[in-house]
Amino acid sequence: MKELKLETRVAVYAVGELDNIYRQLYEAAFEASKKAYAPYSKFHVGAAVLLENGEILSGNNQENAAYPSGLCAERTTLFYPDAAVQILAIAAMKDGERVDLITPCGACRQVMLETEQRYNKPMKVLLCGKEEAYLVPSATALLPFCFSKSDLI
Repeated sequence: MKELKLETRVAVYAVGELDNIYRQLYEAAFEASKKAYAPYSKFHVGAAVLLENGEILSGNNQENAAYPSGLCAERTTLFYPDAAVQILAIAAMKDGERVDLITPCGACRQVMLETEQRYNKPMKVLLCGKEEAYLVPSATALLPFCFSKSDLI
């Protein structure tokens, strides 16, 4: 038997330590979460992306009574621009209050990974909490042993 060791380095910032662009994305993700349509779970998730051209776009989760017809904030936000993304920020609110760190679901991680591969550029991921933010170097770091297009060839 042999053993593999997988490591991911994550930079942890106090919110006040975030530089200007990360702070803008942090706030944009929380703002987007306020507009989420989440009447069933009451869990409002927002995401914001920084595109290569410097534009910031945001989206949020959209629930539907006919589960699983809704869509997560990350996918809503990534599908819209159809472009390479430099940074994706994710934030959530429950009962009008910011929640501590939230991580993307498996389906969103897969979409994030394929967005990186599609444009051949790593996408930094900023996980936004009340007092801290975690900066992950790429979506691939969130999904080790991933399934990708190379598996289909």
